[in-house]
Amino acid sequence: MLGLVTGALAIRRQGIYFAMITLAFAQMVYFLCVQMPFTHGEDGLQGIARRPLLFGLIPTKDDRVLYYVVLAIFLFGYAAIYRFIHSPFGQVLKAIRDNEQRALSLGYHADRYKLMAFVLSAAVSGLAGATKAMVLQFATLTDVSAAMSGEVVLMALVGGLGTIIGPVIGAFVIVTMQNYLASFGEFVLVIQGAIFVVIVMAFRKGLVGELAEWWKARGHKTG
Repeated sequence: MLGLVTGALAIRRQGIYFAMITLAFAQMVYFLCVQMPFTHGEDGLQGIARRPLLFGLIPTKDDRVLYYVVLAIFLFGYAAIYRFIHSPFGQVLKAIRDNEQRALSLGYHADRYKLMAFVLSAAVSGLAGATKAMVLQFATLTDVSAAMSGEVVLMALVGGLGTIIGPVIGAFVIVTMQNYLASFGEFVLVIQGAIFVVIVMAFRKGLVGELAEWWKARGHKTG
């Protein structure tokens, strides 16, 4: 519902204004999470209990079983996104992205498609957040901060925009980097920022995008 309301207002603008509206809503949600008593403010939600049986069948209290549950949720989300992209709905979204005016001239209601994409994105994000809370058994203000939104965008940039596997690779790289750099304490953000700058400058299309370009060029040479 929140994704529907936010999307209905945000899609009225494009470019930087669209980004600013979504960021403003993110800050509103963050403020509400700080102030509302049911979120416990800065303490966040602690001690989120795992259900003994998920759907009455899966014993999620077993960490090994929970690992496969999370893997299944990831594969489900990945397959759903893949299907959306390669469906007629996804092709219309690509057309709107490339040339919205041309898509409008062909009779497509661009705002409806963009709103649906916004809601689907919110649904997938909500599923990811619920899965994280189930695994870690807590939710903090960091999960609703603007920095988290920026981190997700950075994952897509590092992995490669316009590719379906790119954000997955980007997420793996960033999370792994955060875990290994944690020992550097307060300097972790400086080191992480420098590494990101190098990656973005050296791989303008992202890791997967650059690899795809190299493979395509290699194919032309051998052909």
